[in-house]
Amino acid sequence: MLILLPPSETKRDGGEGTPLEQLLSESVLSFPELNPIRKRVASAVVSLAKKPKVCAEVLKLSPKQMGEVDRNKAVKTSPTMPALDRYTGVLYDGLAAANLPLEAREFLARNVMIQSAMLGPVGALEPIPAYRLSFDSKLPGLITGTLKKAWAEAGAKALAKKLKEEPQLVLDLRSEGYSALAPLAPAPNTLYLRVVTKGENGQLRALNHFNKKGKGEFVRALAKDFASTDSISTVDELIAWAKSKNLILELGAEATSDWPAELNLVVSGVVQKLC
Repeated sequence: MLILLPPSETKRDGGEGTPLEQLLSESVLSFPELNPIRKRVASAVVSLAKKPKVCAEVLKLSPKQMGEVDRNKAVKTSPTMPALDRYTGVLYDGLAAANLPLEAREFLARNVMIQSAMLGPVGALEPIPAYRLSFDSKLPGLITGTLKKAWAEAGAKALAKKLKEEPQLVLDLRSEGYSALAPLAPAPNTLYLRVVTKGENGQLRALNHFNKKGKGEFVRALAKDFASTDSISTVDELIAWAKSKNLILELGAEATSDWPAELNLVVSGVVQKLC
């Protein structure tokens, strides 16, 4: 199973891992064919950070967030840490990967990738630096101008190649903005997960803040039950597993020519805890 997660704008400081510059020269991260783009985007991030006022405007930083400029200026040389531990925020608080047992973290390493705006798709436990960048950020140093133009074609090819070599169930939990940085081709075993709640009239309603929380807790539940979930390879098996855990997964909108079929994680109220 391949689970694709969005990143978070907020990130934990520190780290003891190898700096990004060396990681890219040694092709440590998944999809080394993306390293030329990673280097170009990282260089554009550093160049922009050398102009603090412009950087703050481009990245929409408040005066209290100016420390993000210094982070970006040192992004190539600062220490790294596993991506799941680097990202913070609602989804990653719900996942709470730091306090999972080793076997559950190994499940995440095998099955989860995170769509970084700066680095493209990276493995859940692969080392990354602290940085500030969003899917819709515009970097003046990029020839293409937008991150979508820089990443979309190469990111889509990288994921398609992986899935051709290793056919598997794919769950896309990325926001639509991050999905556009490496779009998935519609396929029978590929699904876009939405977190919804069901009203009294039975009508489904999308969630906002708790959408992220639900996704994080859902992935945590999968990781904690790694002995069962590691072998899941079809949508029917995933839905059956969810039922055994009193979780509700329902097929949603069908695939279109440019968007995968959808799977709804139905929660009964915004405060329901999944695991």
